Amino acid sequence: MKIIYMGTPEFAVGPLRAIYEAGHEVLAVVTQPDKAKGRGKEMQACEVKEYAVSKNIPVLQPMKIKRPEAVELLKEYAADLYIVAAFGQILSQEILDIPKYGCLNIHASLLPKYRGAAPIQWSIINGEEETGVTIMQMDAGLDTGDMLLKKAVKIEEHETGQTLHDKLSMIGSELILEALKQIQEGSIKREKQDDSKSTYASMLSKEMGCIKWEMHAQEIERLIRGLNPWPSAYTYYEGKSLKIWEAGIDTSYSGERIEVPGTIIKVGKNEVYVATGSGVLSLESVQLEGKRKMSIHDFLLGNKVVQGQLFTHSR
Repeated sequence: MKIIYMGTPEFAVGPLRAIYEAGHEVLAVVTQPDKAKGRGKEMQACEVKEYAVSKNIPVLQPMKIKRPEAVELLKEYAADLYIVAAFGQILSQEILDIPKYGCLNIHASLLPKYRGAAPIQWSIINGEEETGVTIMQMDAGLDTGDMLLKKAVKIEEHETGQTLHDKLSMIGSELILEALKQIQEGSIKREKQDDSKSTYASMLSKEMGCIKWEMHAQEIERLIRGLNPWPSAYTYYEGKSLKIWEAGIDTSYSGERIEVPGTIIKVGKNEVYVATGSGVLSLESVQLEGKRKMSIHDFLLGNKVVQGQLFTHSR
């Protein structure tokens, strides 16, 4: 099958690789323009572009996919199908109508739950027991098209945004190959979404990572896992930003408030215990501003942390 693939981040590399290695003809890859990154602000290609270049697949990087010149360029390729995975731009109806079999989206949730930009992270933050991948026939709405295939996966107790991302990328790779097979056989079935059951997974921002210690310890722990690795959860310690990479809930304390939220109530050899709005959080892995990520044990070797100190919302 002749395919144009649209994707940008690491999540989209696995499915692209699977499609290419299965022998489908990837006519071109469409991805976001290179961005300046790092302290030197050097232009850097995304992961999908890097893979496409390694396989000599033509790469298109329009600033706006809806612009007439971009649409005309797509038409030149005469693809049977467009496949989209975390592309980052909205496709117009004009684009959706170009390929023979329309456009498929590899979406990292069990639709209609978690439509939108960050379904992986929000499923952890909200305490879902499972999530998954949906292959969807795209329409002009935001993740509202008919569902073709689904596969669920359990969210493990210590799941992070990164580990769940990797699992779902692998599942997406498997499901898209099955969808292509069924389309070619003419056996694919469509199921409409129940809009009344939809939820929205809004974009992430660095600001949402700032820990509000008035929250329940369990809510903070899920926030830490969900925002790992980006944008990460953080607090402020002695005027410096302190990222919290790993934390646990200390079950030896009752759920009631025992101190001002954010107060360090105990310092152990391998944990720092912090009061929250309800319950106690034990910090296990942190990163102080300007330093590397380290265990609490190593952090305590270089920093004097004592009972009664307070983590704050700002410098």
